[in-house]
Amino acid sequence: MNSRRRISFVLCSSRKQGYNVPSAYDGKTVLVTGGTGSFGRTVIRRALGTDVAEVRVFSRDEAKQDEMRHSVGDGRVRYYIGDVRNRDSVRQALSGVDYVFHAAALKQVPSCEFFPMEAVRTNVEGSRNVIDCAEENGVKSLVCLSTDKAVYPVNAMGMSKALMEKLARAHARACTNPETIVSSVRYGNVMYSRGSVIPLFVRKIFAGEALPITKRSMTRFMMTLQESVDLVEYCFEHAEQGDIFIQKAPACTIEELALALCRVFGVEPVIQDIGIRHGEKLHETLATREELAIAFDHGKYLRLPVDARELQYDTYVDRGMNAIQKSQDFDSDNVTRMTSEELSSKLLDVPEVCRALVEFGRDVDALREEFSVATPVGAL
Repeated sequence: MNSRRRISFVLCSSRKQGYNVPSAYDGKTVLVTGGTGSFGRTVIRRALGTDVAEVRVFSRDEAKQDEMRHSVGDGRVRYYIGDVRNRDSVRQALSGVDYVFHAAALKQVPSCEFFPMEAVRTNVEGSRNVIDCAEENGVKSLVCLSTDKAVYPVNAMGMSKALMEKLARAHARACTNPETIVSSVRYGNVMYSRGSVIPLFVRKIFAGEALPITKRSMTRFMMTLQESVDLVEYCFEHAEQGDIFIQKAPACTIEELALALCRVFGVEPVIQDIGIRHGEKLHETLATREELAIAFDHGKYLRLPVDARELQYDTYVDRGMNAIQKSQDFDSDNVTRMTSEELSSKLLDVPEVCRALVEFGRDVDALREEFSVATPVGAL
């Protein structure tokens, strides 16, 4: 790989602890679209723990930006009001930027089902604006945040995210500026992110109410916010044009998640079955068998390279691709399933869960001793 791509990221705590560890953020300007969201706040805190020159928060919500400005209190952070749908505002914000995290999106499945064109305008057209303007401005690396719902999509949100991935891969095949690396990552469920089910369950536990479950056997991949940032930074460090990176995340059923939360909060589980919502799938897929057939194993992660063949129809007739060797997709129903103890331990890695436990009167240190097991790597 070209030496200019050998960049190295460090945890934000390293500077605070006095370690002189170089980071790819040092002296660079970083922009996060949708920067006031759960991912944006986490990656920005990490970047500010290094010698980053400037961090730009690009989003539509001035109230959240104002709240973030007061809570972060760091002069290296600049705030840009804008919308990824508006190419001019994106172009202006990306001037002089080195790295871009593209997290802005419409993410709620039911909302996108009712307003699919809004999902297209933000997740597809907005992503095209970010990719094009990143190339125009000479951005070194852009990582687009995707989702497991983009694989075999059955809902508008997943379909729009799948098209975002296609835009990134089309750029790889026809990019005019090879200095701008455009890649993607696919997430499963990010625990305690805005709109996820865990905050809802916690509110219900505090209120003494039943936990609403769509379907007990529904499975989902689970990862923490810190793991989501680790994945993006690993993608920055190792991605080539058009790559998609996934974490080999373990999975659990929604019922197992609800029971684990009740266990760490020390309450008797009361579950209410409410049925599957608009556009939901019973199981999610992080990589298809076709993608796995050409994937590169990076230990904790998988790199799914772009199919860089040109559009020559006679080539497909004469040769085509080798036969698919993998017999299974990487989906939440057939990968490693977390045990009750492992799921409880993973919940204790989520700061928001720990704060809620303290407020609820639970001893977090004692719980960590009780559930001191490592989370497994997802495997078929």
